[in-house]
Amino acid sequence: MAASAWCCLRCCRDGGTGHIPLKEMPAVQLGTDSTAIWGIGVVTQKVNLNQIPLGRDMHSLVMRNDGALYHNNEEKNRLPANSLPQEGDVVGITYDHVELNVYLNGKNMHCPASGIRGTVYPVVYVDDSAILDCQFSKFYHTPPPGFEKILFEQQIF
Repeated sequence: MAASAWCCLRCCRDGGTGHIPLKEMPAVQLGTDSTAIWGIGVVTQKVNLNQIPLGRDMHSLVMRNDGALYHNNEEKNRLPANSLPQEGDVVGITYDHVELNVYLNGKNMHCPASGIRGTVYPVVYVDDSAILDCQFSKFYHTPPPGFEKILFEQQIF
């Protein structure tokens, strides 16, 4: 079963990645409180977190505040017209080690993106006084079938 997380963490000004690699990336839900610069997705350990917006290199796959999904400085997909998240909307993502999928207020936006390889970490970033509330469990909307909360990778020797 794949993991899912709907994200609820308050980030202000600038953010970063989780520090534990994911076994599976679930869905992440976030409530948008600002129209400033923000993004959500997955990154490898080699990502440069000082280059906002993310998605400029092969080490990040993110959805940006403008609804575009970027990887390696290439727009991989985009939310449908008139579907940009507005203040108070809940954005969800799922990642199954192949595709990043986006949900808006519980509805699949059918704009998958892929391309990142290797061990990935969840990332939520904000800039320009953006505020995001992220929920990693006890989700606002039920995750899609086959997804659950984030499971962290563990090494057993």
